[in-house]
Amino acid sequence: MSFVRNTTLASDFALLAFAAPAVAQPSNKDFVVQAVTELFINGDGTAIDRYWAEDYIQRNPMFPSGSAVIREAFSNMPEDFKYEIGMVIAEDDLVAIHGRYTGFTPTPLIVVDIYRVEDGKIKEHWDIGQPEVLETVSGNPMFEPMK
Repeated sequence: MSFVRNTTLASDFALLAFAAPAVAQPSNKDFVVQAVTELFINGDGTAIDRYWAEDYIQRNPMFPSGSAVIREAFSNMPEDFKYEIGMVIAEDDLVAIHGRYTGFTPTPLIVVDIYRVEDGKIKEHWDIGQPEVLETVSGNPMFEPMK
């Protein structure tokens, strides 16, 4: 009986040795934060190919769909462009980033970008924003950078 048990144990260990190790996949939250960091903060235009789907769906009424539009917009960024990440909220395939865009307009914009991830790429995007107001009635800032 101990021979059978030891043989079974040995075969189990042999199977484990040949099994491919599990590769940890980043969460959608980490994936999208990495994507926007590489593109908008680090200025790496090659991030578009790594993170955005070619048939990316754009819900902003000012831009057409497709990753080529992101590439074109990125290549025409103002020199003083700056992007900051604030809070990030994620659920399932959706990731929302509260951010500050400086350099597009005379006043920085506070924007909530919502991304949908599908098959390991950013597939869809919605956004809403408004000019930043520094002196608010509540005394609380509209934006606080991610800590």
